Amino acid sequence: MSQSLTDFSDLIRSARESAVHLELRDEYRVENEVERFAAWQRGHRLDVDDRPSWWRPWLDLVQEVTAKGVAVRRARIVSEPVSEYIAFEHSGTFTNVAAGEEVRWLPRGRASDLLLPGNDYWQFDGRLVQFNIFDGSGNWVRTDQTDDPVITRQCATAFDAVWQRAVPHEKFTV
Repeated sequence: MSQSLTDFSDLIRSARESAVHLELRDEYRVENEVERFAAWQRGHRLDVDDRPSWWRPWLDLVQEVTAKGVAVRRARIVSEPVSEYIAFEHSGTFTNVAAGEEVRWLPRGRASDLLLPGNDYWQFDGRLVQFNIFDGSGNWVRTDQTDDPVITRQCATAFDAVWQRAVPHEKFTV
């Protein structure tokens, strides 16, 4: 089971100022990445100069939202050395950046003193949080949403702390 891009599209399109995403896992097994990850494991790499080969609906959505002036930022907390999956993500993150998303990476060892939520999440305009719940193997299970001001404030504070310490994608090597 996976989250519908259409449903998520409505959420991100509703953002007026910001959509931020905090990722905490070293491995994900989401349906729409299985084939790309397997190809990457076999040695396939995206060609930055062959945009039609790697452009996909998610990137259209990011480009649409950022063109309206919405800041789309993603922070990833990762173990070092990075997992094979994180290396795969890193190799393709230039596509997110090309669409207008800002991406930063924070080595997990530099996050020990930060208070972080237990699950990945998206936060829209600091007012709504959508937690992404995964099982132990990295399979998506469900999303939970809240607009509770205490929780949204905690998530905004956590993201800002991670963002300040994290390394911009262009400077992070795996």
